[in-house]
Amino acid sequence: MLNVHLVPHTHDDVGWLKTVDQYFYGDRNDIQHAGVQYILDSVVDQLLKNPDRRFIYVETAFFYRWWKQQTDDMQNTVKQLVNEGRLEFVNGGWCMSDEATTHYSAVIDQMTMGLRFLNDTFGHCGRPRVAWHIDPFGHAREHASMFAQMGYDGFFFGRLDYQDRNRRMVAREQEMLWRASESLTPPMADLFTGILPNGYNPPEGFCWDQSCDDPPIRDDPDLEDYNALVYKTNHIIMTMGSDFQYENANLWYKNLDKLIRYVNQMQSNGSEVNVLYSTPSCYLQELHRANLTWPLKGDDFFPYADSAHDFWTGYFTSRPALKRYERISNSYLQTCKQLEVLGGPISRKGPFGAGDSETLKKAMAVAQHHDAVSGTEKQHVANDYARKLANGWAHCQVLVSNTLSSLSGSSAPRVYCEHLNISVCPLTETSKKFSVNVYNPLARPVSWPVRLPVNGTAYSISDAKGKAVDSQVGLLSFIVTLRDFLSSLFCVCLSRYNASDGNNSESIQMSGAYIFRPNTSTPFIISKTNSVVQEVRQWFSPWVSQVVRLYTDSRALELEWTVGPVPIGDDLGKEVISRLDSSINSSGVFYTDSNGREVLQRRKDYRPTWNLRQSEPIAGNYYPINSRAYIKDDKDQLTVVTDRSQGGGSIQDGSLEIMLHRRLLYDDVRGVGEPLNETSDIYPEGLVVRGRHLLSLSPPATAADTHRPLAQEVVLQPLITFTDGELHPSTRLEFSGLQAVLPPAVHLLTVSQWDQDTVLLRLEHQYQASESKEHSQPVTVNLQKLFSTLDMLGVSEMNLSANQWKDEMTRLDWKAESGTHHTGVTNQLCLLSPLGCVKTADLL
Repeated sequence: MLNVHLVPHTHDDVGWLKTVDQYFYGDRNDIQHAGVQYILDSVVDQLLKNPDRRFIYVETAFFYRWWKQQTDDMQNTVKQLVNEGRLEFVNGGWCMSDEATTHYSAVIDQMTMGLRFLNDTFGHCGRPRVAWHIDPFGHAREHASMFAQMGYDGFFFGRLDYQDRNRRMVAREQEMLWRASESLTPPMADLFTGILPNGYNPPEGFCWDQSCDDPPIRDDPDLEDYNALVYKTNHIIMTMGSDFQYENANLWYKNLDKLIRYVNQMQSNGSEVNVLYSTPSCYLQELHRANLTWPLKGDDFFPYADSAHDFWTGYFTSRPALKRYERISNSYLQTCKQLEVLGGPISRKGPFGAGDSETLKKAMAVAQHHDAVSGTEKQHVANDYARKLANGWAHCQVLVSNTLSSLSGSSAPRVYCEHLNISVCPLTETSKKFSVNVYNPLARPVSWPVRLPVNGTAYSISDAKGKAVDSQVGLLSFIVTLRDFLSSLFCVCLSRYNASDGNNSESIQMSGAYIFRPNTSTPFIISKTNSVVQEVRQWFSPWVSQVVRLYTDSRALELEWTVGPVPIGDDLGKEVISRLDSSINSSGVFYTDSNGREVLQRRKDYRPTWNLRQSEPIAGNYYPINSRAYIKDDKDQLTVVTDRSQGGGSIQDGSLEIMLHRRLLYDDVRGVGEPLNETSDIYPEGLVVRGRHLLSLSPPATAADTHRPLAQEVVLQPLITFTDGELHPSTRLEFSGLQAVLPPAVHLLTVSQWDQDTVLLRLEHQYQASESKEHSQPVTVNLQKLFSTLDMLGVSEMNLSANQWKDEMTRLDWKAESGTHHTGVTNQLCLLSPLGCVKTADLL
């Protein structure tokens, strides 16, 4: 029999064409008809009418809202449906995160938030067994590694390069074992991965939502089974649903009931098709029962193209200001969580709007959505994401002030200067005497340049011991060395591509929020320099400038770029890049990080798993850069550390280019419905964006010892606060939350209050295997001697997402193509009915 697993589902974007609130409540249906609360109401009602029916739900951010509005009786009803396996949670994060423009620490946080709610609410039966990324535009290896370490049995997605899909269909390799880490011993980061046959939509002609126009079932249908020919088993999965569907679930279930009944009745006449309500975990269980060997994959699924001239690589850079705000918000959240632990209950005191980290946690979790930090949402939705982050900052500022006041013994008001990136801070510009408090969230010492706008030159600076600090006055600059915790020439060119307007003989595709498609393969050079001194300020045009800085004893050269407003008077959209040309013989090879963690090798015009037919020589060679990229030869390695997620590539040997800013005049026809043409009240002529790149040139053997810590310093940067006037003599000027510095290989990833007496602690070994001769070795950490203010009474190890005890985490075992059999305990689904899955039919 061909077993057709029908999976009723809805794909509910946590913001895209409408804001999160508008989607949940069903507001602004003039933009898009969608109301998530009604979907959940309707689905639960329909599940109760037929015990065979199933439904899966993904986005915990929406479900959490709906759950809080339900009566006790309804909550108990839903718990019963979950226990019976009829309502199954998949993925289970606060959102379905983007995989190209997210940092792994923020992804772990948003997954932890969603999975904890499901754990606390439904227990073991509410724990998702399957990761489900049906909409993100390409897939990162680090995401698969994280999912494996979170205990998932499998991972399903819908989008991959059209050439890759075609090859896999012929080779019957649409399901595979993804070996998602070069450092972790298999099967720790191995993840069974499947590609859905119809993306996340139903087969053609089988959509019965109120938003569809397919006719209802009137006669016995002939279900097409051609997809079965390109899969390895006699099981096929069909996603029955799409964007914001099932608001009227009766339409779907009434027709699905008929479909199942009519098709299965035909078995008496010799039909070999068996149709059943199912879920991804039930489907995965059948694939596991088949006991086959599966092909291995070791690279990732970037870049993604859906046809020859349509590479979805523009969103790696789209909305660079929002991408930067999200990144520094992640840094601020980690600091906020640390200080909440160090400050204890006093950190959360205060009247209405008292200090808390939860508001920023939720805002950051929503920002990881694949139409949020990706930059692929409408402008009013992007504004809403930023508003939510700003609200989270305000709550954390109260918490931070409470803790710093407690630790220092000073009740002097704390001042936050949030516009230092544009050299604005009213306190430092007007006060004759002020104090600067710098908090280091890393578990090791750092040297950090502090630049403050001041009025005049009559300033002197002293450290906590009263010792004078060297500084340069004008724009006050000095270096602070912070305690823990708590020979190749190269030139820098700023250039731009003119964006395709679709008026092209090869394709009508335009550059847009998703897609990058320049109208020429040669960029227009805006500037060029190869001079490096202590500080050089370069103004290349009214809308492009750059400051080059080299600080004393610095490990890296700083490039501070400012781009905008990008001119569009010539009716051409533009995509601005920074290109680093060097004498390094890179031979078409460069390296990029995956979500800020492990590094992957890239090769121009090449894909490791199929023979690429390259049709876009620039866009087809762009990859996501979350924190760093580099080129190297036998003698030198040139590394660029970025301050946000950006797209980039190595188009010429010895060259790295990174896209900084995009301003476009056309929509790329991928659903957002408006061009990426950002303006604001402050910048009505077009958005101005400022950022930093850190450049490091060193021998390849030791380069990781420089760029790894540099990248962490940019991701988790010191928090700077101010107090006006002189400090009270009794003020405590120095504090460390650690007893000792952590070893260089160990990163303090998470310190967060879990409940009243428990702290969630994540430590990670941050070097890949063989990356560093010195630091890739195993490290021992004494947790008992880690913190200076916390009494450690016991430690219990959990999985990565903190929703299972590590010693209780079991996953399905799979056979790899090599014949290696990874032993493990076969999981039992937690369901009251027998496995919760309708019995499938074996081969006749």
